[in-house]
Formats: sequence, structure tokens, C-alpha cells
Amino acid sequence: MNDKVKEAYNQLANDYEHNVDTKSLFNTEYERPAMMKLLPTDVRDKHVLDAGCAAGWYTSQFVNLGAVVTATDISPKMVEATKRRIGEKAEVFCLDLEKELPFENESFDVIVSSLVLHYIKDWSNPFSEFLRILKPNGTLLFSVHHPFMDIKLSENGDYFSTEYIVDQWKREGKLIDVPFYRRPLQEILSETISYFSLEKIVEPQPTKEFQVKEPEKYEKLMRNPHFFIVKAVKDK
Repeated sequence: MNDKVKEAYNQLANDYEHNVDTKSLFNTEYERPAMMKLLPTDVRDKHVLDAGCAAGWYTSQFVNLGAVVTATDISPKMVEATKRRIGEKAEVFCLDLEKELPFENESFDVIVSSLVLHYIKDWSNPFSEFLRILKPNGTLLFSVHHPFMDIKLSENGDYFSTEYIVDQWKREGKLIDVPFYRRPLQEILSETISYFSLEKIVEPQPTKEFQVKEPEKYEKLMRNPHFFIVKAVKDK
């Protein structure tokens, strides 16, 4: 699975670097605004991990907010894109979140993982590592596919199963197979609270700018959520 995700995102890297920030309303006017609202009020001089940084949009936001930023991604080409974007302003590593992370215990104040965890079948290792490297009272903020969206792509139709799915994305004139895991809402929340204290869950709604640019898609998203956001905290 890791190799397939890496291959998919190596193919998507150019599109993410040059198009997503301006052309993908699902990112710019839907997921990202909702995630940014949930960040701690002041991250200046805080140590922030961008876990699954893609082409570095979140990385650059955290840098601009004055944080000390570390970014990781499983795709070498995404890592290269992030480095081009932020230069020496953050440390960027090519890492697999399913493996042990090369960071000291309690070294981060905030971990942000945007639309990444649904590519991982078993969350026990990433969550164990996030717990280890987060400081007491540190924040974990992550977004994933909404289960109500993913069930529409299901082949077995069993909402309560964890199911491997291969979606196809058309980018730059070619179809790219993008594999991920669909899971029920109770599993997302139960896995989270096994490691962290739940602070907030959000089913984001698109911005008014989304409505102006894509009114039909806006109306669909207002009735059928595509993403699910969780904010959790490490206990003392």
C-alpha cells in the first residue's frame, strides 16, 4: 500500500505544486479554511509537525505564523516541491508515518495531518508515535475523508468494515489510481480517543467563495460532507 500511495503522489506532485493552491476549491475553500480555524490561537515559536505535507501549503502557513516547522511526506517528489516552496525556513523529511518517527519524545506542540490518515490501514503506529512526540497538552489536528462520502465508493457496501478502495483522479490529462482505506465514523473516533482526549469534531462546510465559483458543487457539499476534521489533545 505504501508504495502505491507513494507512486500516486509522485504522479500528483506537479499538479499539487502548481495547480491545487489556486484551482482546487475542495482544498482552498473547503478543507483548508476549516482546518486553519482550529489551530491554536498563537503558534509563534511553537514546534509544529506537518505530517503529510504534500507540496507544502500548510508548511508555509505555519512558517508565516512564526512556528518552528518540521514537515514530512512519503512522496519524494512532494518533499522536493515543499523544499522549493519554503527553502530553508523549515526542515522537510521523506518519511513513512507507519514507521517509527526520528523525533525526540515530547518535541512538538502541534501536529497537523491534512487528508493523510485515510491512506493508512492501521492507525495504531502513527497515533502511538504522535502521542510519543507530542508535548503534554499538545494538539493533534487531522482531516480525513468523511465516511458518508466514502461509502458511495464501496464495493462491499458494508459501512462498518474497513475497506481498501482505489479511486481514480484525472489530473493533467491522465488518470491516476489513488488507493485509500474507507472506515466507519465510530472507528475514526474510537481510535482517536484510545490515545488522545477529543476536543472538537467538525464536518466542514464550503466558504461563500466556493458558492460564487461553483454553486452546484457548493449546494452538494452543504448537504453531503466530503471531509471530517478531528481536534484532539494529549493529556498531561
